[in-house]
Formats: sequence, structure tokens, C-alpha cells
Amino acid sequence: MKKVFTILFATSIVASLIACGDSQTKDKAVAATTTTDISTDPNYQKGLDLVAKSDCLTCHKINEKSTGPAYSEVAAKYAGAADTTITRIAGKIISGGAGNWGAVPMTPHPQVSQTDAEQMMKYILLLKNS
Repeated sequence: MKKVFTILFATSIVASLIACGDSQTKDKAVAATTTTDISTDPNYQKGLDLVAKSDCLTCHKINEKSTGPAYSEVAAKYAGAADTTITRIAGKIISGGAGNWGAVPMTPHPQVSQTDAEQMMKYILLLKNS
């Protein structure tokens, strides 16, 4: 309900500014209401569900380093990554590894499918600015 109210309120402000303002004001008002809500991305919910069902959060947090790097750090490092990079990193989720983020190795997760690991990576990459 709060989100709906916020959207309606922002929309009414934009409408008022457009009706009364110049083109520069219109551009700023439209830009202010087009912020990206990552939770609307289909990859967000799918990946979040997979991560929640896994043991990933034992070693990773969204915005702070734990045993492993924060997801936001991973997302920043691989922002705009090609599909081949996502596939490669998903392979690291499955097989484990060390050296990319320090001396502590990542535990292998052989029970995770390649498809699920790629979906997890797509979710993590959405967290760049969390």
C-alpha cells in the first residue's frame, strides 16, 4: 500500500510539473520517477529464491564482507558482464575455487545445476547499487 501511495504521489507531482513547467523541468521530473526497482526484474525473484534455499548466505551478505565478498562487491566487479562471464562464474559456484577474492576458498556446490547457478549470478549482478 505504501508503495502504491508513493507511486501515485510521485505521478501527481510529475503531472503538475509537466502542466506548469518548462521542458527542462519536465525532463527532470520524468527522470526522478524512472528510478529502477530491481525487484521487478524477473531475474531478481528467481535468483533470490535460489539463494535463499541454498547455503550461500552462510558466507555472503548483500552489502558487507563476511567469509566471502559482499554480493554488492561481486556485482560491482562484474557489472555488465557478458553471458560467458556469467557462465564461468556459475561454474565457480558449482566447483568452488580460491584466489579471486582472497585466500579463503569458496566451498564447492555440486548439487547446484548450471542453470540455477547462472540464475543466482544474474540476481547477484542486480545488486550492484544495493
